Amino acid sequence: MRSFVDILFSEFRGLIKLNLLFCALTLPSVIIFLLGLFGIYSSIALFLSLIAAIPVGGAIAAYMFCLSRMLCDEPGYIMCDYKRKFTENIRQAAAPGILCAAFVYVQIYLWGPFVFGGVRIDAVWIIPGIVLLAIFGMVAPYFFIQIAYLDLSTKQILINSVILAFTHAPRSLIGAVMGSAFWVAFVLLLPESLVVTPLLLLFGVSLSWLLCLMWVWPPVNKTFRIEETLRERKNEKELELGNQEPGLGVVSVPDVK
Repeated sequence: MRSFVDILFSEFRGLIKLNLLFCALTLPSVIIFLLGLFGIYSSIALFLSLIAAIPVGGAIAAYMFCLSRMLCDEPGYIMCDYKRKFTENIRQAAAPGILCAAFVYVQIYLWGPFVFGGVRIDAVWIIPGIVLLAIFGMVAPYFFIQIAYLDLSTKQILINSVILAFTHAPRSLIGAVMGSAFWVAFVLLLPESLVVTPLLLLFGVSLSWLLCLMWVWPPVNKTFRIEETLRERKNEKELELGNQEPGLGVVSVPDVK
């Protein structure tokens, strides 16, 4: 597995492309929610933001797929790989993506008065809230990686995700913290942190998820033998190609899913 610094310098343009693709698919939902949060059509804004979040799950799964290929130093084309995985997984990932968006929006609504308005919240609510956020951050990456790679039912993917998150709890928790630290700092430093918003749109999501995935990917890869399966299939296809007569064309290497 490649290091963070290696990927950052060698794949920087690819990380920016991924960030822009993800923002293009998810910003409509975020903007509608924020309009409602600030009182503009607030009565229907949450509902409309969730409708606009239909592409979110597919966007995350495609993102995870492309980042994992960077980690494994697998050749690929960002635009083609992202489009293929987004199209392939949009149906299965739509409902989970909407639920994730709803969870994040509800957290913003609940924590907003405490973070920005100085409203006091009893510790009896703060502790469960932090625990819930930690569990979400630990389980969600495993879920969307499996959607990207494995042909399983949504229920089985969820069960696998919970098992992986807690059997590898230290690694999962570190991944969740690494992936969210930048965003927590951004929120706590508002409004001064708004000056870095253009940087977020360029590569903020990529850097956060790459840091998370570096901790989460090894257990997934080991459990489901993803790299090993890809390598075996590639060798099989190369062997088949070598046994073919000239002029028959090149056989593409399929993915795990």
